Amino acid sequence: MRDLKIPEMRHPEKARRPDAAQPRKPDWIRVKAPVGEGYRATRDTMREHGLVTVCEEAGCPNVGECWNQGHATMMIMGEICTRGCTFCNVATGRPDALDVFEPGRVAAAVRKLGLNHVVITSVDRDDLEDGGAGHFAQTIRAIRAQAPGTTIEILTPDFLKCPPAALDEVVAARPDVFNHNLETVPGLYPEVRPGARYFHSLRLLQRVKEIDPGMFTKSGIMVGLGEDRQAVLQVMDDMRAAGVDFLTIGQYLQPTPKHHAVDRFVTPDEFAAYERAAYGKGFLMVSATPLTRSSYHAGDDFARLRAARTAQLGRG
Repeated sequence: MRDLKIPEMRHPEKARRPDAAQPRKPDWIRVKAPVGEGYRATRDTMREHGLVTVCEEAGCPNVGECWNQGHATMMIMGEICTRGCTFCNVATGRPDALDVFEPGRVAAAVRKLGLNHVVITSVDRDDLEDGGAGHFAQTIRAIRAQAPGTTIEILTPDFLKCPPAALDEVVAARPDVFNHNLETVPGLYPEVRPGARYFHSLRLLQRVKEIDPGMFTKSGIMVGLGEDRQAVLQVMDDMRAAGVDFLTIGQYLQPTPKHHAVDRFVTPDEFAAYERAAYGKGFLMVSATPLTRSSYHAGDDFARLRAARTAQLGRG
């Protein structure tokens, strides 16, 4: 029986990798341990509905803060991913069959938590012909039915091996925000994100805008993996050429010694400089801090994103 709490079983593809030293985190990275009534209530709701969260599976440093406020990013289609990215703590292997009742349970949890904004993500499912696109669409529709006042943000895989109709189906379900992370600069893809293709991911984001020009698009990268500033600025230019509205940049944190090493800890001043540069390139919304993650403060950021577009249209 596979125990996903044991690193060698959770990440069999990384078992033979040499250990990489895990440097001590600087003071600006420290976070409080998850506690509080809100945290426990969110955790209990997830357990009650048999749901998986990326907050736990990916070891997010913000889980205490977010769950205490009743916010959680739900991860659909199981807890086992078909990819083996060297930065990611989600388990790798052969996933189970899709749970056809999961969209309804997700929607019920959203309603119970009373969420104004929800983020839905997933593992990669290269074993499915549509990459799980239909399951994403069903989940969006279920939330619309049970919690019509909730805005929906999705963080999708790249649908690399799927026909174009897969993306069409997801966009047709009309999420409020379509997020797909580029994760890192193109030069680091072979060692950081070997199962993905940079320009395919970029084209995916561009196609969303072609299908529905009014849909908000979002993407993010990690820094501290070995990239340089010029490469990060080039990624910003690439995203803007693809019409991306919202950029997130956060510090990469190494989950275990078998994962990709932290090259360095980027300082808060450098993050502030990235934010200024991104706004200068025309992004409607930018979140660039050491602890920024794709869904960190997503609800508040979505409100600011809508306000920024309204202001932009007013100026136009």
